[in-house]
Amino acid sequence: MATNNKDLDIKVEYVTRVEGHGNIVVNVSKGKIEKCEFHVVESPRLFEGMLRGRSIFEAQHITSRICGICSCGHSLASIQAAEEALGVEPTEQTIKLRKLLLDYEFLDSHILHVYLLAAPDILGVPSFVPLIKTHNQVVRRALRMKKTVNDVCDILVGRHVHPISAIVGGFTKLPRPKDLDAQIAALESMADDMTETLKLAKTLKFPDFHRETEFVGLVSDDGEYPLLMGDIGSTDGKRFKKKDYRKATNEFIDPRSSAKFTKLSRESFFVGALARFNLNSQKLHPKAKAVAKELGLKPVCHNPYLNTVAQVVEIVHCYYHALDILKDLRKNGVDMSQQITVGVNEKGAVPVRAGKGVGAVEVPRGILYHNYETDRDGMIKQANCIIPTNQNINNIEYDFAKLLPEIITLPKDTIRLRLEMLVRAYDPCISCSAHYLDVSFVD
Repeated sequence: MATNNKDLDIKVEYVTRVEGHGNIVVNVSKGKIEKCEFHVVESPRLFEGMLRGRSIFEAQHITSRICGICSCGHSLASIQAAEEALGVEPTEQTIKLRKLLLDYEFLDSHILHVYLLAAPDILGVPSFVPLIKTHNQVVRRALRMKKTVNDVCDILVGRHVHPISAIVGGFTKLPRPKDLDAQIAALESMADDMTETLKLAKTLKFPDFHRETEFVGLVSDDGEYPLLMGDIGSTDGKRFKKKDYRKATNEFIDPRSSAKFTKLSRESFFVGALARFNLNSQKLHPKAKAVAKELGLKPVCHNPYLNTVAQVVEIVHCYYHALDILKDLRKNGVDMSQQITVGVNEKGAVPVRAGKGVGAVEVPRGILYHNYETDRDGMIKQANCIIPTNQNINNIEYDFAKLLPEIITLPKDTIRLRLEMLVRAYDPCISCSAHYLDVSFVD
């Protein structure tokens, strides 16, 4: 594509403020764009290989190690797949507590991204460290909110990173009244910080860039914003049962790379907060709907930079949704007879069988799939995990291809920053993307 007679050479090694390692490479010669790519330079994770030959009851503890940010989401997707393979139906109370756990994970991750990873770009600093001096109260608020969410998660499942008590069939420890009271009090103590978060969000000005694409996420026919359960849907009208997730992801190898890409109806698709908002905004908590309106976010939004704004909306949704669950449990009580005794993972406590199961759960960065096949002894024969960032990389590169010609006349440092900001807007968790390989690009 010819733009002008400009020559441009950009190589950003290890984009900062993302999890994992990725590089941006841009070459423009005499106005012709020769290369505009996002390179992943991570080693393969091999978690799927680690699962083979292991008990299905160990899977959630192993796969929670895929990510230190989305540990709970990986556990829940793993448990969901295992339960389907074993024919286990979780109780209504178990589902409610799992939704609460997912709310906590979203709060923790989104607060991290909005405050410490995305905001520095808008505030004109290279990282959150300079903000300690210039915006001290903002940094303190972010850390205070993250600590509060980690604390309530600890009460619910033992710890946030690599949760303990959430297992196949339910929970080994259920919250007592004092545990519910402690969580309610902790979340309610965040009320002023939530107000200040909205004030901060109103000051963040993002680049005006639009590329029409397909958005993919969980959808459901009930009235709840689907994070834990549902079908796979897209803004192009596609809908699949979760067992057909391969039809939705369509992983493929690009000729120039051994990294797997994905696509559905178009050349690429987008998963994450903006995808969920575009698909399910009408099901948000009323207070989150009001915040979306206040921030000017409307579906279908095709500006990827506004994924961060959608995260702010989800912060509000998950905050109030979590409080609603806690207050309902406090009012109606927790059935302690559903607490699973230690030793449930032993053969015979939960009937084992040969089977196949798929878990499809929304995590902060998008829809996550776990797929297991077990033998008659409950040992894993095959495993497949498709991570949100793995699904987004293809879309990032198509965004690059449209964005670069639009900003090519800007100074080099501005172009570099816009491209970095675009990557960060997706909030990628590159290390988690189990299907990446270390790639060498040869001209």
